[in-house]
Amino acid sequence: MKKLDKELRVMLVDGLGGPMSRRGFIKRAGAAGLLLGASGFIAACGDKTTTTAAGGGTQEMSKELFFYNWSDYIDEDTLPNFETEFGTKVVYDNYSSNDTLLAKLQSGATGYDIIVPTDYMITTMLGLDLIQEIDLDNIPNVANLYPRFREAPFDPGNKYSIPWQWGTTGIGYNSAKVPDFKPSWEMLWDENYSGKITMMNEIRDVFAVALFRLGYSPNTRDTAQIEEAKQMLIEQKPLLKHYTSDTYIDELASEDSWLSHGWSGDVFQAQLENEAVMYAVPEEGSLTWVDSMCIPKDAPNKYTAEVFMNYICDPEVAAAISNYVYYASPNEKAEEFILPEILDDPQIYPPQEVMDKLMFLEELGADTELYNTAYQELRAS
Repeated sequence: MKKLDKELRVMLVDGLGGPMSRRGFIKRAGAAGLLLGASGFIAACGDKTTTTAAGGGTQEMSKELFFYNWSDYIDEDTLPNFETEFGTKVVYDNYSSNDTLLAKLQSGATGYDIIVPTDYMITTMLGLDLIQEIDLDNIPNVANLYPRFREAPFDPGNKYSIPWQWGTTGIGYNSAKVPDFKPSWEMLWDENYSGKITMMNEIRDVFAVALFRLGYSPNTRDTAQIEEAKQMLIEQKPLLKHYTSDTYIDELASEDSWLSHGWSGDVFQAQLENEAVMYAVPEEGSLTWVDSMCIPKDAPNKYTAEVFMNYICDPEVAAAISNYVYYASPNEKAEEFILPEILDDPQIYPPQEVMDKLMFLEELGADTELYNTAYQELRAS
């Protein structure tokens, strides 16, 4: 990713005359450009908010919406603006991995209206009957999405999911501390950086790193290949600071870590705080992914969840999220509102030659247990 303009990075002056961070600039610029009425079908009815439901007529919004999302994954104004427009309070909780999300739902946790699993996890949740079909008639803004996200292999036709953000998995590194960096997964096994390396706490993502390094598919069901990858990860373990999916942004920015297995947008957020932080997709290949909004089977406020999904699919709302979190948007109509430095950055919107080296994680059914068992053995070693 290209370095930030010094004029923006060092200081921006807000209306009060004080110093303003570049993230603050993005946030306020996004808010300034955001139009109320983003849903396109809101109407006022006394002191209650109603919207036009599928098939005509009106349906009352719920007083609360319970949203369970990844950490550091939304513009700071997205929820307040929704609350102001619709009169619905959003109760917002965070998780740090797909495995945590799945375990929470399987344990019987109820009450969430929207969750944001990654592509392969949607297939898993469908198989476990944990999510329900959505009513696209209540989400007309779905038409704003890129065609490839309307017919994704894990959910063709958006029957169960509406995409949130997409990106790649790679290596975040401190260019000042790691002057010999090369775009290879091998860097995460470099003994020169022992104690300064982090790996994500995601079972399939962690094994994908070793499998790519070995020249195998990240979706292999071959027990010998999975065992070989486990042994490689066991060899790496003494070099690690720890496994983490939610603290490595701050650790990269503060230089507590120098090499981090991570998601593209997270690394770009760290770069906003430390210009020495860079990102690379390893030459051996890596993962691409799509996180999507889904409605749990027992969601108490399904209709309000669908109105929220429609709101998120508004181009300006979608752009404000990407401008804040530095992930690529699945919303094609949002392009005119996305910052040029994001839209034109090949690290965020990769060129075709990089896309050709990227793979989706696939749902493996019962064979997923091969990875779960191997990961438990890795962490216990």
